[in-house]
Amino acid sequence: MEFGFSTELKVRFAETDAQGIAHHAVYLVWFEVARIEYLARFRGGYSELQAEGIEALTLDASVTFRSPARFDDRLVVSARCSEVRGARFRFDYRVERDGELVATGATGHACADAQTLRPTRVPQWLVEEIAKAEPTAPASS
Repeated sequence: MEFGFSTELKVRFAETDAQGIAHHAVYLVWFEVARIEYLARFRGGYSELQAEGIEALTLDASVTFRSPARFDDRLVVSARCSEVRGARFRFDYRVERDGELVATGATGHACADAQTLRPTRVPQWLVEEIAKAEPTAPASS
């Protein structure tokens, strides 16, 4: 699986447990950081969705841990949108430290009307931008 987008971060002390290892829950925060930055490249990303009256809700999340991240590690979090279908979209993630795999994961999301929280299609402009960025991802409007 190829990733065309990544962002760097440093493991903060507050993100670690008593042994200095990154807490398992913080990986979801790191995935969110990467996802928000990924989408920000396209017409304003989440902020633009909200301006259009759309919320992007998280439906599911998973993380597979391969190697512990520790306080002060510099990590690269890669993200790709692997699927866009109707109201739903899915992201895959890869976390590395100096080329070593630390974790992989995925999150599933759905666009919903901000007032009613009823599902609404991913806006066409975003479908098109993701299709350009991820030419191998299954996408439909």
